[in-house]
Parts: sequence; C-alpha cells; structure tokens
Amino acid sequence: MQRTLLPLVAGGVMVALGLAGAPAAQAGRGTEPSARVWVTTIDRAELMHERAAVPFGTAASGQVTITVDPSRTYQSMDGFGASITDSSASVLYRLPAEQRAAAMKALFDPASGAGVSFLRQPIGASDFTAAPEHYTYDDMPPGQTDFTLAHFSVEHDRAQVLPLLREAKRLNPQLKIMATPWSPPAWMKTGDSLASGELKDDPEVYAAYAAYLTRFVLAYTAAGAPIDYITVQNEPQNRDAGGGPVMGLDTTQAAKVIEILGPLLRFLSPRTKILGYDHNWQTHPNDVANTPPGQDPETNYPYKLLSGPASKWVAGTAYHCYYGDPGAQTALHDAFPDKGIWFTECSGSHGAGDTPAQYFTDTLKWHARTITVGVTRNWAKSAVTWNLALDPTGGPHLGGCGTCTGLITVRDDGTWTTDAEYYTIGHLAKFVKPGAVRIASTSFGNPAWNGEVTDVAFRNPDGSTVLVAHNENDAPRTFTVAVGGHAFDYTLPGGSLATFTWPASRVLDDGLRLLSMAGATATSSPPGTDAKAAVDEDGSTRWSSGTGQEPGQYLQVDLGSAKQVRRVAIDSGASVGDYARGWQLSTSADGTHWTTAAQGTGTGQLSNVDIRPTRARYLRITSTASAGNWWSIADIRLYS
Repeated sequence: MQRTLLPLVAGGVMVALGLAGAPAAQAGRGTEPSARVWVTTIDRAELMHERAAVPFGTAASGQVTITVDPSRTYQSMDGFGASITDSSASVLYRLPAEQRAAAMKALFDPASGAGVSFLRQPIGASDFTAAPEHYTYDDMPPGQTDFTLAHFSVEHDRAQVLPLLREAKRLNPQLKIMATPWSPPAWMKTGDSLASGELKDDPEVYAAYAAYLTRFVLAYTAAGAPIDYITVQNEPQNRDAGGGPVMGLDTTQAAKVIEILGPLLRFLSPRTKILGYDHNWQTHPNDVANTPPGQDPETNYPYKLLSGPASKWVAGTAYHCYYGDPGAQTALHDAFPDKGIWFTECSGSHGAGDTPAQYFTDTLKWHARTITVGVTRNWAKSAVTWNLALDPTGGPHLGGCGTCTGLITVRDDGTWTTDAEYYTIGHLAKFVKPGAVRIASTSFGNPAWNGEVTDVAFRNPDGSTVLVAHNENDAPRTFTVAVGGHAFDYTLPGGSLATFTWPASRVLDDGLRLLSMAGATATSSPPGTDAKAAVDEDGSTRWSSGTGQEPGQYLQVDLGSAKQVRRVAIDSGASVGDYARGWQLSTSADGTHWTTAAQGTGTGQLSNVDIRPTRARYLRITSTASAGNWWSIADIRLYS
C-alpha cells in the first residue's frame, strides 16, 4: 500500500458551530482527490471546525492503517438526532423568536447547522415534561374509561411541540420522526396510574390501545408531522422510572397490541412502521429484580418478539444504551438478518459535582466511541440521543433523570450553547445523508475503550464517502486512511472526534471487491490466543503467537468453501510492531496439498499480498523469519 505523509494542519480560527457547508460530491477525472476534515476537540478549542483539506497520495507510510472498502456494504441509514420532548419544547420557547429560529437552524439545517435528521417523539408525557402533571392524550377521571376515544386530543402539543416539528421538517425535509409512548392512558392499566402498572389483560383494552396509537399517528400527520416509526412502549421492562410515566409490557401483551396495530397502520398510515422492544442492549438487573413474582423477566425480549407471529408487523428492533454494549445489535441482526436495527435513546449525563468542562469531555469521548461509532458499526440505521434541549439544571423534568444533558443548553438570559451531544450527533448527521449505506472500514478501537482509533464509514447517495473517526487515547494518534491504492496520513488530538469526506472518484477504485469472512475458521501453531480473532472481521481483536517469531509458525484459515482470491491483506492491527518479519502465503483446495502463492518480507502493520487469481478454500500464512516481537494478526481480508 502506498501512502503520503502530510503534516497536521493547524486549527486556524475556532468556529463554534462548524457552519461551513458539507461537501457536494463530484466524480474524479483522473486527478488525486482530497479529503475535507472537520474536528471537535475535548477542550472545545475546535467544535466541528473545518481544517485544511488533505490530498490522497501514493507515498509509503508505516502508520496504523484504516482501510476503507466501498465494495462491501451493510445497513442503510435513516438519520441521527434526539427528541423534542415537552421539556425541550418548553426551554426553546423561552428564547426570543430570533434566538429560537437560530437555534433550530443550528440544529436542523444540513448546510449551516448539524443537520439533525431523526427525531424520537414521546406520545404523551415522558419524565421530561414542563407540565405540573404527567399526561396522555385521553386522560379520564379515576374509575372512568373512554373506549371510543371520544376525549382523544393532541391539543397539548399544538402550542409548542408541533410547531417545532414543522419547523424542523422545513429546515430538513428528509427528517424522519419516530413516536414512543411512556404510558397509555391510566384507565387502560392495572392500578389506574401513569407511574406504575401494566396493560390490562383484556381484548377490549388491546384494541383501544392500538386505536389510541393510530389516532396519534393520524393526528400528528394531519398537523404536519407524519410518523415514520412507532413503538408500543418505551422501555417495556422498566417498571420503576423514578416517578415518571412507565409501564411493564411483556412480549405476549406487546404482540397482542402489535397484531391489531399493524393492520390499522397498513390501512390508515402505510408509511408508519412498527419497531419492537425500545430498551437496553441487555436487561438491567434492576429490571429483572422488579419483574412481578411468577413472571418471566424475558432477558431475551427482542428475540421472543421477533420469533412470534407478531413479527410480520415488526420492521425491526429499537435499542437504548443504559445497560449492555452495542454488540447485542449485531447478535440480533445475525439471528434475524431480515429485520432492521435502530438505536433510539442514550442521554448524556454527569456527576452532581462535575463542572461543565468535565462532562463535555466525558460525554464527548463516551458517546463518540459508543454511539457515534459503536452503534453504527453494529447495524443501527439511526443514532439518537435523548433531549434536544434542556436548561442549565438539566430540566425541566418530572421524575426520572436529574443529571441528563441535551444537544443544546438554553440559558436564563435568552442565549443557548452547544453540548457534547451536538457534536457526537452532528459529526454524523451533517455529513451522512439519509439513504447512505455503511461501508467496510477497519477499526482498531472499541466501545469498551482500548485507547486506539475507532471509526465507521459510509457512502452517500451522491457517491461521496464519509469516514468518522475518534481517537480514544488521551494522547495524539497518527494513522493512515487508505482507499483503493491511495492514502493520506492524519493526526488527531487526544479524545477528539473527526469527520473526513471525499467525493466519488475513479482514482480511488482499484477494481477489487472485499469478500465476506462469514463462516471462516482458523487454527494456529503455536496456539497463542484465539485464532478465530484473525478472521472475525474485527480489527480490535487479534490472534497473537504468545511468543517471539520463529520460522515455521503459522496461521491457517478454512473459508468453509472455495473462493476466488486476488489479494490477501494481512493486518497486524494497532500492534504495529507485531507484523511478521518474513512470511509465506500458501493456498489449498483440500487442506492437504499446498501451493506457495507468494512470499516476502514484512515492513509494517499492513501487507497487501496480490496473487494470481486463485480458487482456494484454505489459506496458510507461515512465518519465515525470527524476531523478539510476538506475531499478531488482527484481520485477514480477502479480495476478488
């Protein structure tokens, strides 16, 4: 791989909101393209600030290499954003009209702002409400019911929430809206309370609840805020929301509602798709402990829902961040590959004594690696935080979270400032357009934090490429970005988040196509660490020999079936010193009779070995030299 090393360009004048427009793609005509770069640093010195562009080149470099492979695609993207909760609407309306318009433009305008493209709206009150009491759209006095929904009304939202939604849609016509209830009307529940209880096990109640949700969709559509996605309950395993609206809803009851709601929406609002679950990556221990005696805590909730007959009405699964890790999304995708994954809530938060500088830094770093990169690398079609805007106290709220943050903070003096989540969402939303697809890129960091650079890449509908990278380390990190035989080097400050974009260009297409390693297995001698890590398509894991390099050590791969191969990439990952000092690549159709395809001397982390087109099921990489370093392979990639 040939690369060019360019010096880091100084920051220049600090731009508070990164108002420079995102690039339009233009096909290359044989010239070397350049990548535009926007950076946010943990000290706020740069906030989605555009630096000088960096050209691709062909000179060699020995840095850790992020290889972007547009030939391999994953999920399409719907958008990135937050929620205009009742609280968010309330604080935005505290601003003078001119300031409110500026804030909305900074949030939703794709050209001059962050380009927020996805909103998740509460159906009725959540814990984030400015109202003195929690509410739904069909509240009745205790002991009374309204099965005909004669009292249904979204009038509460007409003053602030709906005007803001219409303005958001005007600023970003591609905006998608999801809707989620924190509780149905109390008269549908056991205990007759919004803050506790479960849905009554009554066919008439199931039908009334499905009708209630449908009426909401139709009312919002008529008001200029059409609903693209809906769930039947926020966090259905959370039975204690600290005084906020809540309802336990097991998969059996959820399915009964969905099987009525699905046909209603198909007839009355076909654009509106149902998502299931809408809760954490893993069931929280508190949710298990709060499960009523005799009930199954359903720690496999999304699997159960997608395995039942209601699945035909469910487009996919929505996840939250408050327990577990994003890998749960990939596990569910692998089990149900025809169903989508959406990530729909994760609020920034902070300790009671933290300074704003502390929680800007901590939130930027955690959200960058876990949400910006982590959820999108694990099949999520969206990345959504929580409140769009809050006041300096993290409110107003009625129960629930007392230390949450928003994308912006609205101050008492009629001004507003951006928070970390503005940038962790903006580095995606401003550049990754609805309809973009995620493409392959090697990433060496992970959501659990390992101090490396983690990244995710996309191809926009116009053919341009977006690479979002986060330096997990506190120290600066230099790395190479390589595409189709061309590359550039870049250095990111510790903890920073960056977006790189470049236009479609024939210069960056080498004609190679990345093959899937699904089903591949591996063995090694010496056994070292888990050999499977070399073929799991995850650059943050690796096989290591566990001892110094010696001739005869090998890693052998069984692809499961014969494949036509033109290139083998041998990638030692972030452990740049652990590359094989000498290597031999052999191929076999049966695992017994071997042919030497290539051999050479290792010079750095990544060796791209081009061979005569060969059909093989087995590959063996053998060490041919000695070194005190361990031998590590983080990723073996095959190209046809």
